[in-house]
Amino acid sequence: MPTPVDPPREGSLEAPTRHPLKWREAQFYDEGALFAELERVYDICHGCRRCVSLCNAFPTLFDLVDASETMEVDGVAKQDYWKVVDHCYLCDLCYMTKCPYVPPHPWNVDFPHLMLRAKAFRFKHGKTRFRDRVLSSTDAVGKLAAIPVVAQAVNAANRSPALRKVLEKTLGIHPDALLPEYQWRTARRRLKGRTSLAAHPEVAGRTRGRVALFTTCYGNYNEPQLAEDLVKVFEHNGIALTLLGHERCCGMPKLELGDLDSVARAKQENIPALLEVVEKGWDVVAPVPSCVLMFKQELPLMFPEDEAVAKVRERIFDPFEYLALRHKEGKLKLDFKQPLGKVSYHAACHLRVQNIGLKTREVLQLIPGTELDLIERCSGHDGTYAVKSEFHETSMKIGRPVVNRVRQKEPDYYASDCPIAGHQIENGLKDGRKPTHPLTLLRMAYGI
Repeated sequence: MPTPVDPPREGSLEAPTRHPLKWREAQFYDEGALFAELERVYDICHGCRRCVSLCNAFPTLFDLVDASETMEVDGVAKQDYWKVVDHCYLCDLCYMTKCPYVPPHPWNVDFPHLMLRAKAFRFKHGKTRFRDRVLSSTDAVGKLAAIPVVAQAVNAANRSPALRKVLEKTLGIHPDALLPEYQWRTARRRLKGRTSLAAHPEVAGRTRGRVALFTTCYGNYNEPQLAEDLVKVFEHNGIALTLLGHERCCGMPKLELGDLDSVARAKQENIPALLEVVEKGWDVVAPVPSCVLMFKQELPLMFPEDEAVAKVRERIFDPFEYLALRHKEGKLKLDFKQPLGKVSYHAACHLRVQNIGLKTREVLQLIPGTELDLIERCSGHDGTYAVKSEFHETSMKIGRPVVNRVRQKEPDYYASDCPIAGHQIENGLKDGRKPTHPLTLLRMAYGI
């Protein structure tokens, strides 16, 4: 095949597009077809190397090539292809920000979805570790850990150096990785039955002024304060709000594992519940970018023919996207009472790839006496990648430029839309400073 030098210009200047994921076809799981596509794409990546700074998947590939006898992809052992797959955590940044060969370019490179296909192949053939199945079962683990006595025991164990060493030996969880605490007073328990109805919900641009909250696993079990902050901010802005009647995990952890059947089962529960509120005139917001991205991008690509999925996609928003849309129509309150000073703001990967712009920065910059320093680098966490023994040190290395930037700026606050990315920065700083989520910052600025 041609090397990626002087590529055809046809399609290269057009906006990227995404092909549906053909995960239900037998060819998707055919080993020969998979390895042929891996070799084709790896060869293109080797000839380009623009993505070398994004994550460890690309350095791993290039090192394998450079150490081979031929110094080409054909010199790399096929079994070593999996080493590249292991380091891809589907952040999507290569597709959205770097790769010049994504469709409609005729070379049709979609590196993240090829990695997803490889992970799905491995899962289908029973080659996924028990640890990874447990870590991706956020609903089941969260429900168990949300039992009051269990929550206390789990949190105590996660803070115990001795027990963390046991956890490393039994499950391969790195002892230095920060693990999220579990709350028995979950967001759904705190907000149960709560519906705030504005007298006359105001439509503003694409927003209808009525929002149903999808709390997400993390927002429900680990940091319910995020949901409470969101509710306070939205209510302050006259936006009617209700709690989604039923929800389960969005499916992103299982997607990253390659367990696509579990993703489909989660979709079968979530989409009807979301469609019900959408058809009653509500919009949907969720406080975790990865969960919003799941409904905006991944489920529509897995189920392109499903009209219900398409309807939900059009009505789900990132919280700051929603507020920025309303500000554009003059419907956002600007009665801020507290300046925030210097804020180091990390734009999360799964927020950046939503193609909505930097809406969090846009809103926070409206606060008088606030100076934002934008950081557009991956923190290296990925939800589970950073907690695994074999990847933790690499994850910290990936996040080091973000940590160094925060350290150099000496901000009053540092924040990320992705709460676990915020804690990854905390783990790199190691100085006792904790992240403050942008929703919390906005609530503080309002003084509510």
